[in-house]
Parts: sequence; structure tokens; C-alpha cells
Amino acid sequence: MRRILFLARAEVLHVVRDRATLAQVLVLPIVQLLVLSNAATFEILNTPVYIVDFDHTSASRGLANRFRASGHFRVIGQSTSLDLGNDALLKGDVTMVLAIPTDFEASLVRTGGAKVQLNVNAEKGSAAGIVQSYASRILRAYATELSAEMRPGRRTVAADSAEAPPMRGAPDIQVTVRGWYNPTLNYQHYMVPGILVGLVTMIGTLLSAQNIAREKELGTIEQLNVTPMTRGQFITAKLLPLWALGLLDLAIGLTAGRLVFGIPMQGSLVLLFAAAALYLVVALAIGLWISTLVETQQQAMFVTFFIVNVYLLMSGLFTPIDSMAPWVQTVSLINPVRHFVAIARAVLIKGAGLAEIAQPLSILAAYAVVMLTVAVRQYSKRAA
Repeated sequence: MRRILFLARAEVLHVVRDRATLAQVLVLPIVQLLVLSNAATFEILNTPVYIVDFDHTSASRGLANRFRASGHFRVIGQSTSLDLGNDALLKGDVTMVLAIPTDFEASLVRTGGAKVQLNVNAEKGSAAGIVQSYASRILRAYATELSAEMRPGRRTVAADSAEAPPMRGAPDIQVTVRGWYNPTLNYQHYMVPGILVGLVTMIGTLLSAQNIAREKELGTIEQLNVTPMTRGQFITAKLLPLWALGLLDLAIGLTAGRLVFGIPMQGSLVLLFAAAALYLVVALAIGLWISTLVETQQQAMFVTFFIVNVYLLMSGLFTPIDSMAPWVQTVSLINPVRHFVAIARAVLIKGAGLAEIAQPLSILAAYAVVMLTVAVRQYSKRAA
């Protein structure tokens, strides 16, 4: 027992004296708890929606206002062009398009029924069903409100005109739902592209961080630095095989996803691999940066696990971005995994082209330049 206590005391002293280990044990779990608890939620708030109002009546404006006031939706655009709404849906700017037909109010007054159309981005899997249920709830509540206004002795705004025909019963709003891009709501079609992104992330970040940390651990890093090979050449030689391995794993994953799960490949695979090549530069740069902060492979693994864990849970891979707290959505904009997940799903499921993914692609390009510059400079400073 004495020996056990002695060894236990030595381990405690080792943890206390090692600031990196102490931070991993005490600080990182708290950070993960505070951040991820706001990201891992299935309640969806402030979902971006585009309203196409062909009616321009008090009833259609009232319906639009109910969506604005619900808290579940954020109206980012309104017009009379369905093409504009569908373009926003394709680019990923909105999750749903609400189309109100020209005879919306007239049908409510004349027949007691009217139709609206919901174009939902079903690419987002289960989130599409949640958004649809929120919209249906608002429509039912609005129909009930109109019913109260149309009771005997009360008249709607439209019925106040002398030309308005008498009302026929309580109003009923009929909803036509179109699930775009993933109409069957196949969960595998939604998840497989995201999981492939996670695989590429692990290859790029973890292996690059451990690879260079291994050289430090073995004491060979200084020997390599004094050779005629420049540090740039050394970094390139170390990271280039991992870059190629990441693209190979993506190709294998896409093949397996197509054969086993039948995932759609609507867009250009050349465009997807070009985006993956750029994203791998970002992942490798982050791995290189981690390697400048640690001295052993174990430390590299722990730090990488923390970073990748936060990245994946704040990327929209498991839970939709729309369901996260507003400040988490803002912070996630600096998450490169979020942008590549959006690119992979847009290209494979939507068939998006370069114009539709230009924004996340440009963010990845800027991220690659900044992170690679910071990582190389930090590495040179530590290795000098």
C-alpha cells in the first residue's frame, strides 16, 4: 500500500507541475461544457426564411408577421419572385421558402380555405421536419385566429368592402410541402457527407500534429533542422503525404458511401476534390500549429481531440446550425469544418456549382493562408 501511495503521489505531482496536462484535465472540460451545451440542442430558433407574397393583402401580411414574431424564424427577404427564394434556398442562405398565392385572402373569405406552399431544404435531414412542424403550428394558429375574427357578428378586413362575398365557415389554411434536395429525408444522405468531412479532418489534423511531435519526442527534430534541407522543405515533405492520404480517404469514403448507402452525387466531383484539397491545407496547418504547442504525441492527441471535438459539434454535422444559440452561430463562422460540411452537402446533395459555394470556399482559402502562415512562423520560432 505504501508503494502504491508513493507512486500515486508522484503522479499527482507530475500532473500538477505539468501545466499542459493540468489544463487538459481542469480547463478544457469546462470550456467544452460551456460551449457545447449551447451547440448540442435540437430546438431550432431564428431559422432563415424567405417569403414570396403574391397576394399583398392584409391576410398575407398578417401571416408574414406571424412568422417574424414567432421566434423560430428570421425573415431575411421578401418579394414576389419565387426564383429569388429558390436561389436563396440553393445557396443555403435560407432553410425554407414560404409562398403565398395571389388569391390567398380572397379564397379565405369566399370558400373558407386557402393554400400556401412551403419549400423546405430537406438536405438538413431531421431539422427539415422540425422546421416544417414549426411552420405548420404557426399556420394552424393563424387559421384559428382568423376563425375567431370571422365569427358571426364580426368581419375580416376583406369582408368590410361592399363587394366581398359572405364567408363560408371557419377558414382553413392548407399547406403544400415540398422537400427539396432530399425529399425522402434519408438520414444517411444527410450524414455520410458530413462524416467524410470528419474523417478528412482527423487525417489532416491529428496525424500532422502527431507526426512532427514524434520527431520532437525522439529528439530528431534538431538534427533535421541543421541539415541542408530548409524548414519549408521539411514541413512540405512531412505534410504532403498526409495531404494526399486525406484525398485518398475521401475518394474511398465517397465510393463506399455510393455503393453501400446510395448517397447522391448531384454535383461535380472535381469541384468537391478541389475544395477538399484546399480544406486539407487548413487542417494540416492547424495540425502543424498544434505541434508547435506540444512536446509529445500524447499531448498532441489530447489537444487535437479537444479542438476537433469542438469543431465537429459546432459544424452542423450532428445538430443544425439553426438550432444553436445566436452567439454560437456567430463563433462557428471561424470553424473551417462548418464551411467544408456545407460545401460537401451542397455539391453532393444539391448539385451546387462554384457560384453557390463561392462564399464558404473563399473563407477556407483565407483560413488556409492565415493558419499556414501562423503555424510556419510559430514552428520556425520554436525550432530555432
